Amino acid sequence: MPDRFLSSDEYDEQAHQLYNQGCFDEALELLQQGTQLYPNAVELHVGMAYAYLAREEYAWARRSFERARALDPDHEDTLAGYGEILLKLGERQGALAAFDRILALGFRDDHELMLQIGRALFREGLLAAAQSFFEYAVTSEPDCPEAAACVGYACHRRNDDSGALYWLRRALQIDPHYSEARIYLANILYDRGETDAAMHHLHQTQPEDHYDELGIWRYLELKKSIYRLADDDAELRPWFARLGEVAGMPDPVETMIAEVEATQPDGSTRDPTQLELFGTLLTELQAIQRRSVPSGVHTIATLTGRTFRGTWDEILEQMKGAEREWAAASLGDFMADHARRGAAETGVIIPTTDAEAFLRGSARAGVVRIIQ
Repeated sequence: MPDRFLSSDEYDEQAHQLYNQGCFDEALELLQQGTQLYPNAVELHVGMAYAYLAREEYAWARRSFERARALDPDHEDTLAGYGEILLKLGERQGALAAFDRILALGFRDDHELMLQIGRALFREGLLAAAQSFFEYAVTSEPDCPEAAACVGYACHRRNDDSGALYWLRRALQIDPHYSEARIYLANILYDRGETDAAMHHLHQTQPEDHYDELGIWRYLELKKSIYRLADDDAELRPWFARLGEVAGMPDPVETMIAEVEATQPDGSTRDPTQLELFGTLLTELQAIQRRSVPSGVHTIATLTGRTFRGTWDEILEQMKGAEREWAAASLGDFMADHARRGAAETGVIIPTTDAEAFLRGSARAGVVRIIQ
């Protein structure tokens, strides 16, 4: 069937497939044909805008988003993309207004949309605003490992190590094969000096899981020091090969740009081992708005996503009772086993003297999260 007989939906669908394949030029050409036949099709204008955005042609993207807004002011994808463009152009208030409009329209349960907005805000350094949108994403999809990991990345950016440990381990509880979260967690542990715990996680990754030099270098360093291996050991060859693939030959222009970007306002150089740009995402989960609760009553969440409420002693009893294999064991044995496992994976010593000390120590280790 000739292209001129395609419906607007068919144009949109075909362009979307091209976009997902990274064929932005072809997608844009197809969408331009479609808008000539269907000038009032909002989805086609939105598709063109996102194609321009992918090509970093921000002025053209803005024009297409504005045309889509003229046709449908409350189209959620239009508002999200328009806000992202405004952020790129430095118009933060307009961007925040567009994102707030999406919430007012009732889309906070659309976790993909919330993730998209959160990423856009995070990339521009608006961490407080991004935090709220990732809270909606986690709330709407509590078993989404990506959303949980993004919260962990953000917690780390905001110097909340216990939050980072909890959310990254929560992501791995949901999906043990989520290598990006595991590598990020290992790097955090390495920076904290918890090399045994870092190796515990790096040892569960494969060379092809790594797309950043930092994790590979650290794996090699730990592997050689712990097991006393030489550089030419056969066990390390796949890792050195992957390092060569990831690092490649440095481009002089890119090196110069990296040096400029690494210079901070005070003239000092940013620590190249920081994880600030290691993850692709995102920001700390804000505390959920709390209701008034009786004094001494607390709520905690575990890595499995379960929540327990009561006094410290009651919560500990509930946690033990929820694990069938520990039902007949003593609280002391329960705490000792969990403290041992927590220390092995995070390097944090969890006290077992009483319920409160154990739960607060578990929170510092990222084993549980204290909500209130």
